[in-house]
Amino acid sequence: MSKTSLRTTSRSLPIALLRARETVMGPVREMLADSGINEQKWRVLRVLDESGPLDQSLLAEKSCLQLPSLTRILRAMEEQGLVTRAMDPADRRRSIVSISEAGHTVIQDRADANRRLFDRLEAAYGKERMETLLDMLEDLNNTDFRG
Repeated sequence: MSKTSLRTTSRSLPIALLRARETVMGPVREMLADSGINEQKWRVLRVLDESGPLDQSLLAEKSCLQLPSLTRILRAMEEQGLVTRAMDPADRRRSIVSISEAGHTVIQDRADANRRLFDRLEAAYGKERMETLLDMLEDLNNTDFRG
């Protein structure tokens, strides 16, 4: 028996979110296994494909990566020819990142598999429940409870 008044781990939000993440990300990792990229690089490519060229700070935020980690990841992605970086002509301290043709190709090559994967998840979980879950997670993300 627990000696603390903490919630049980089976009802802990941080642990539940980690379990849910693994439920979703395991198949994504499998989809990416032969692509030469990992889930972090996939997120960067997806964000750039969707948003167009971005400042590194905004790219880090949108791809849910810490800026130092993104900087390291971008070096590898440049070496792979997946992205390009250029100085912002308006502010030479800023770096603007763009997806390359090779990066677009990675997205295109995996688009059908990604779509099928999430169609299966939506079919198993339910389309309406999925939309509700996404709305609830967005609401949670916008909640400030840090005091």
